[in-house]
Amino acid sequence: MERLFDLDFQLLNDAALLAVAVFFLFLIMSNLLFNPVRKLLDNRKQGIANDIASAKEDKEAANELKQQYEAKLKNIDKERDEILSEARQKALKNETKIISEAKEEAARIIARANEEAELEKRKAADEMKQEIINIAAVMAKKVVVANIDTTIQNSLVEQTLKEMGDKTWLS
Repeated sequence: MERLFDLDFQLLNDAALLAVAVFFLFLIMSNLLFNPVRKLLDNRKQGIANDIASAKEDKEAANELKQQYEAKLKNIDKERDEILSEARQKALKNETKIISEAKEEAARIIARANEEAELEKRKAADEMKQEIINIAAVMAKKVVVANIDTTIQNSLVEQTLKEMGDKTWLS
């Protein structure tokens, strides 16, 4: 018998058995090794997809926050102007209040000074009256003593005025 490429029945039988064994070994290994690896790769792929989706959501949220902050920055100028305007108005109110209080205080001080001047004037007038009364009393005493003679009386008045005149009338 001539064999084609030196193939005999035993060799073909061993080759078929080896092919069947490799096929079954492939099936067993596929279930034991390849499926867990595929499952691991699928889980990893799903985790990466979730991370990408989460990153996109975070990026969108960050863009929204950025837009909000930019809007707030635009409004900050308006708020600053409003706050400054309110502060200026309060300052003007305080200024007018302080000025009016100062004017009232000045008016009170002037009124008090006028009252004190009036009191001093009255006091000086009272003192003057007392001096005149004292002069009249001294003159009356001298007139009574001299028995009322007109020449004597005139000389007594002149003498009294000379005694008291310079000191009393100058002060």
